[in-house]
Amino acid sequence: MRYSTIGLIGLLTLTILVAPRTAAAQPPAKVVRLGYLSLQGEGPSPDTTALLQGLRDLGYVDGQNLVMEFRFAAGKSERLPDLAAALLRLKVDVLVTFGCTATRTAANATTTTPIVIAGGCDPVGIGLIASLARPGGNITGLASLSPEVGGKRLELLKEAVPTASRVAVVWNPTNFSNSLQVKEIRTAAQTLALRVQSLEVSKPDDIERAFSAMARQGADALLVFADPFLGSQRVRFVDLAAKNRLPAMYGQSEPVEAGGLMSYGPSFREFGRRAAYYVDKILKGTKPADLPVEQPTKFEFVINLKAAKQIGLTIPPNVLARADKVIK
Repeated sequence: MRYSTIGLIGLLTLTILVAPRTAAAQPPAKVVRLGYLSLQGEGPSPDTTALLQGLRDLGYVDGQNLVMEFRFAAGKSERLPDLAAALLRLKVDVLVTFGCTATRTAANATTTTPIVIAGGCDPVGIGLIASLARPGGNITGLASLSPEVGGKRLELLKEAVPTASRVAVVWNPTNFSNSLQVKEIRTAAQTLALRVQSLEVSKPDDIERAFSAMARQGADALLVFADPFLGSQRVRFVDLAAKNRLPAMYGQSEPVEAGGLMSYGPSFREFGRRAAYYVDKILKGTKPADLPVEQPTKFEFVINLKAAKQIGLTIPPNVLARADKVIK
């Protein structure tokens, strides 16, 4: 087909005039609405900050093409069902959870809305998914294999404090993953010739009582499990451990950065970033059932020498040499 010069000019002119109108007529990109449910405190945490940064890196900006709906239970597990229901009424595209208690609550609330675990839970251990490789259903994300790691934390604590014979173990009974760890800790304690003083802490008022019980029974050291609520109370734990001159091992690095003695475990900040990856995959059409659940492959051992000096503890050189990070 041949066009005359005038016809071609007319065609180009028409194209130029119509093109902007066509572009303007296209619908704007969909605004994504994400829910976040956690048992922990009432505000942002390192993992939520990392989640938002991970989403931003993937093109989802809060306040622009992303609406984040955060719901925190402030350590009160009885609030979680109502918070989960409220998020589902908002028709969130994906529900991100942190910790076993929040994840189980979300799973009980919906079998259709995709759920991404952002850490703090062993979903196979508590029966939420069939396997890590093939989770099935509407749940995927990141698993914390806490039971196996608990024994390692106790071992490192014993090496750092060779004279310890009684270790106070603080755990949250409302956290299913914590419950799984208790048996593992008792087994590891027998191997290390340690006596365990088990202390359940699920609300702020329990913390002072727990430290009073440690003092009465003569605890030589302290192990605090990784848990959203316990993590939200890290400053109190750090202060009371220092006041009572108790060497303390934590399940996450944030308490050590806040002045605690040492920690061993995966990075919850990294969990937040990886959770963003799962959210992105689901929003682009991948089903949760087809996304294998990841487990941490790298664990960090962090020691705070300032905290050691504060309680008059000298960390053995062989233990110090094994640390991935030393705060001086």
